[in-house]
Amino acid sequence: MGVSMTAFHPDGKEGAWDETFSVEEAKKARAFHRQLAGYAPTPLRELKGLAGRLGLAGMYVKDESFRFGLNAFKGLGGSYALGRIIAAKTGKEVGELGGIPEGEFTFVTATDGNHGRGVAWAAKNLRQRAVVYMPKGSSRERLENIRALGAEAEITELNYDDTVRFAAAQAEKNGWTLVQDTAWEGYETIPSWIMQGYTTMALEAAEQLGDVRPTHIFLQAGVGAMAGAVTGFFRNFYGAQLPRIIIVEPDKAGCLFETAAADDGSLHKVEGALDSIMAGLCCGEVCTVGWEVLRHCAGYFFSCPDYVAADGMRVLGNPMPDDPRVVSGESGAATSGLVYQLMTDPNLADERKTLGLGEDSVILCFSTEGDTDKENYRRIVWDGWYGKPDGRI
Repeated sequence: MGVSMTAFHPDGKEGAWDETFSVEEAKKARAFHRQLAGYAPTPLRELKGLAGRLGLAGMYVKDESFRFGLNAFKGLGGSYALGRIIAAKTGKEVGELGGIPEGEFTFVTATDGNHGRGVAWAAKNLRQRAVVYMPKGSSRERLENIRALGAEAEITELNYDDTVRFAAAQAEKNGWTLVQDTAWEGYETIPSWIMQGYTTMALEAAEQLGDVRPTHIFLQAGVGAMAGAVTGFFRNFYGAQLPRIIIVEPDKAGCLFETAAADDGSLHKVEGALDSIMAGLCCGEVCTVGWEVLRHCAGYFFSCPDYVAADGMRVLGNPMPDDPRVVSGESGAATSGLVYQLMTDPNLADERKTLGLGEDSVILCFSTEGDTDKENYRRIVWDGWYGKPDGRI
């Protein structure tokens, strides 16, 4: 099965999320992150050669492989949420958390890898305890990266969404604090804090773009937390000039795609193994906070097979002359891979026309992770795994 698109009709209405993901709140999150050791804005890569090759006016990729030495963006959300949680429980300011007794708090989460690593890193920095559960099939390398930060971590025999439920049950049983970037009714405050942490990335990108305004922003989605936060920020930043928002998911875990396609006021989940190389996006249930933003602002949702992400990894890792190289993992490269497919595959001409992609288009993508699974990265980029259905690599 190839690339599928559903066009959505956002109403553009404002909501409480406008304030939650405002420029002002993003600046607060960045002020917190600036206090952390190792903070620096990640590079925004301008790919002039690739844009020219694809027939675009411009293409920019925010390279999150440089974030806090974690090789992914997730530390932004985990650290800000832990800061907000501890501040709320102790009465301190979020930027003044010194003096908290070591091990006073235990934070628990479920993760495909990057979120758990971010929570473990943040807990270590704050001298608190972290417990991390990973779904069946998770990369051993990602597990060991989490353990190396001092967290207790294990791979379960459950899929992602059931692992989230297991982590929530352990939090309830043991008096721990669940730190999850998916939200559901009754559990939305902490996910909102995580999402606010992600807006640091969007604020940096907006400042780095300067006078350049993207016409299209492609955002990958698992539960939709990052996509919702970044969309909410840019809605606030650009106002009525909001670029077209395009959401990208694996075809094995397209819960947002299914929700948008149904357009019946309900959230639709995807069940089963959720098996895709885009491990960080293999989530079957929609984040309620993220969807509340996307249903008002996002116009297009794509369901993509694995070869789309694989193409993105190869294109970014083997750049045109004079373009910088971007080492992007499976989830990080999904959006760039889709842009490449849209601009080169004649079978996607209708989708390209619907999106209004052409010589006047300026694209912004976020490479949310580097080679967090180095063995798999090399299999895809070096050995040509995950080719197209017709046998081409």
